[in-house]
Amino acid sequence: MKKRIYFIIIIAGIGLNSCIEEPVKQPNTHFGNLEALWKIIDTRYCYLDYKKINWDSVHTVYKVRVDTSMTDYQLFSLFGEMLGELKDGHVNLYSDFNTSRYWKWFTDFPANFNSKIIYSSLYLGNDYLAAGGMRYNIISRQFKKVGYIYYGDFSDRFTDSKMSSIFNYLKDCDALIIDVRNNGGGYLDLSEQLASYFFSNETVTGYIQHKTGNGHSSFSKPVAIKTPAHKSIKWQRPVAILSNRLSYSATNAFISKMKIAPNAIVVGDKSGGGGGLPISSELPNGWMVRFSSSPIYDASMQNTEWGIDPDVKVDISTTDEANGIDTIIETAITLIIKY
Repeated sequence: MKKRIYFIIIIAGIGLNSCIEEPVKQPNTHFGNLEALWKIIDTRYCYLDYKKINWDSVHTVYKVRVDTSMTDYQLFSLFGEMLGELKDGHVNLYSDFNTSRYWKWFTDFPANFNSKIIYSSLYLGNDYLAAGGMRYNIISRQFKKVGYIYYGDFSDRFTDSKMSSIFNYLKDCDALIIDVRNNGGGYLDLSEQLASYFFSNETVTGYIQHKTGNGHSSFSKPVAIKTPAHKSIKWQRPVAILSNRLSYSATNAFISKMKIAPNAIVVGDKSGGGGGLPISSELPNGWMVRFSSSPIYDASMQNTEWGIDPDVKVDISTTDEANGIDTIIETAITLIIKY
């Protein structure tokens, strides 16, 4: 379902002027599948030049490792290793027996999230409310109230009606926290919808390009991504967005938008990235490869593939975590309310 939505967006952006050529059909052999996979990435993947990847060299290295006696499992493992050279969490190879994935975009960083702590009495507590994938409650601090929403998956759909009810419940709060740590992404339209509640006017919050040819840097002119201001649902008090390295893909896009929203501040760790809009293609043997095809930029035309820097960088301290305290939440509270 997600792949279909992404694909429609890309096709609409490419239009009729695309010069992308269909690759030569390869035979269903070990070498044929390697050539097909390499060519798909060579002509369709959008970050080869940006990441300074010598894809011709990758071809040379991996071609000599292909052996006709390899089992499908061994061949799949080799292909997955080759795709790992892209260092992209949006790149996967799918077969009936396995899915390749690249994890280092977040495993080399501190977690900066402890789900046990956020469900403690200090934050969400046992009496939290839940609607449309949002879990929310009110945090009280020295006669001040802060609304706290944890949203863990942009695949969990929410409606305007649900968000209106949530904001109504939090109407007496002095400020709001939206925690999207460990949110691995989902639907891009939801990232736009959630951001729209925090803008006063339609705002250009980013840009997108589409491949127009087989060259590594054959792209269309940047097309503005505009975030609308919701007509009736608005939060116009301070809001802090909490991020960590597992804030990825559609969550990365949401954080990028909120970086320029009025009254908003991003607190925590750099987000995980995943700025490329993915599509899928099929190898001769039926395996599917998913890859980033259209680069997305922030409002300053900075690439978002490697993540979004927070306004205030904070890590959860080991001492706080041992005492059941979330350093990032506490820092956000201090920043958005005045005692």
